[in-house]
Amino acid sequence: MDTFGVGSLTDVAGVRVGHHQRTGRGWQTGTTVVFVPGGAVAAVDVRGGGPGTRETDALDARNLVDRIHAICLSGGSAYGLVAADGVMQVLETRGLGVSVGPDAAHVVPVVPAAVIFDLGRGGRFDHRPTAAFGAAAIRRSKASDVARGAVGAGSGARAGGVQGGVGMASTEITLDRGAVTVAALAVVNAAGSAFDPRTAAPWTAAPPKLRKPVAAERALLAQMVVSPKLQPLNTTIGVVVTDAELARPEAGRLAQSAHDGLARALRPAHGLFDGDTIFGLATGRQPLDSGRARALDRIYTAGADVFATACVDAVLTATTVGETLAYRDVCPSAFGAL
Repeated sequence: MDTFGVGSLTDVAGVRVGHHQRTGRGWQTGTTVVFVPGGAVAAVDVRGGGPGTRETDALDARNLVDRIHAICLSGGSAYGLVAADGVMQVLETRGLGVSVGPDAAHVVPVVPAAVIFDLGRGGRFDHRPTAAFGAAAIRRSKASDVARGAVGAGSGARAGGVQGGVGMASTEITLDRGAVTVAALAVVNAAGSAFDPRTAAPWTAAPPKLRKPVAAERALLAQMVVSPKLQPLNTTIGVVVTDAELARPEAGRLAQSAHDGLARALRPAHGLFDGDTIFGLATGRQPLDSGRARALDRIYTAGADVFATACVDAVLTATTVGETLAYRDVCPSAFGAL
């Protein structure tokens, strides 16, 4: 599958991504885990009117937990939050979590989670992720060649009438004290569309090799965008991560900036029936002591840019799963040069 040269969340050293999904025979859902074995400062910003989340209060800068080791993103609506239990189980076996006793094995893993609504897609309403999905996803996590498109938490995703999915992007910023990497992963399940119905092109961050679809394809996409056969319960969730050394309020600002990218790429965004949620992570490998405010501003700008690109990457790399066509099947001429 083409990745359009936009990069990966795992371009940030120390970050791993894993997927687990089930499709066919009444299943179309899955779970994606972002795993940081060395830990990361974490924060969250929730903008949608119908969020499904877990452990987000623990990320408040006024509270105790200062580092986490995994984020769980899942299908299944609120039922899918149980996938984080499986992630916790795996982390416990590896001794990763908040220390709560004299024994090194006495830890409580804190696994923030967010979910999309995909219930009933591809089959039965009660076919949704379990704790086993989360455990499988973290065990399968890797630091390179991570799949994208209609995989993991994006398996049952929809985006403005077409198949949604998981997308990623990254960029590198040169600062006085060296380079900093900023990357994003988005699970796009939006009520809004990633494409301008007049041109069938992405609203933003289109790869340079993407062609303008032919007239018949543009007309079909416009019809799908205007009258999507969707339940009005959606959500785009994701993670933006940097190797810069950020405090929790600064990681929160990074997540906040990423929402600007979401709103550029998906229109409309942050609706009453969306649960748009973005986690901000910082591994802290690159210090920002010199010219900190200016460096932070550049990191936040990059966070918006990479999240917008990740949203577009999700729908461009998605393949058709079930009854809803992917963009590449609605507008195949757009990929003629790839």
